[in-house]
Amino acid sequence: MLDTLTFGFLGGGNMASALIGGLIARGVPAGSIRVVDPFPEAQQRLARDLGVHAAGAPDAAFGASDVLVLAVKPQQFREAAAQLLPHLPAGDGNLVISVAAGIRLQDMQRWLGGRNRVVRAMPNTPALAGMGMTGLAAPAGLSDKDRDIASAVAQAVGKCVWVENDAQIDAVTAISGSGPAYVFYFIEAMQRAATELGLSADQGRELAVETFRGAATLAGQSAEPVSTLRERVTSKGGTTYAALTAMDAGGIADAFVRAMHAAAARGKEMGAEFGKD
Repeated sequence: MLDTLTFGFLGGGNMASALIGGLIARGVPAGSIRVVDPFPEAQQRLARDLGVHAAGAPDAAFGASDVLVLAVKPQQFREAAAQLLPHLPAGDGNLVISVAAGIRLQDMQRWLGGRNRVVRAMPNTPALAGMGMTGLAAPAGLSDKDRDIASAVAQAVGKCVWVENDAQIDAVTAISGSGPAYVFYFIEAMQRAATELGLSADQGRELAVETFRGAATLAGQSAEPVSTLRERVTSKGGTTYAALTAMDAGGIADAFVRAMHAAAARGKEMGAEFGKD
């Protein structure tokens, strides 16, 4: 499906580069991809490393792309949309996908001239390793074809899940969008514990990273509840039981859940802040 389409990326940073690389790996010709980035160094890197057409500002050819991916910082989104709008075809000529955190669907539509073919996407940084998780939301009435296109773009760097509205995208942001930071946080803690227990930092990092990788793979492959998998590792009176008892005493699980509620609330606040007239 994707190899017959043309793509325009507004912004050429890490996430855009990951998506572009994923699309090319899945058969999209580099010549079908245009990128706009204001920094000459970024333009040179994109052209050299990915073989795409890179420029400093949008033009009519860029605006006519079948699929436009807006990969700019959320605080820059409105200005970027204003620069893009004069180059867009009349009506709903392209599918527009935003990967800017906090930008609501209604604001995307408003700033893009009332377009209805818009998708709000929330990817995460494992997309850089081809193992991303992306949440997608769209206005009511988006066609199945456009949904399939948006899904295929997200799946170029991992997996995706569709949700119903902006509020649920805020939840996705809290769980998977910010989620890699939580994992890195725990890896750091495990590495610290390893050194305090007499292992080297390198040993601690490898042990922690591979434990997360293995446990996540096992959870993904198993049809059983994660709680069952946890219980199988936990013998009463054993080492795992001692560790989990200490975590429960410290309120770790409750604090972790509160943290994700805080992230979701901040996502909602950002949407309101960026959407102000």
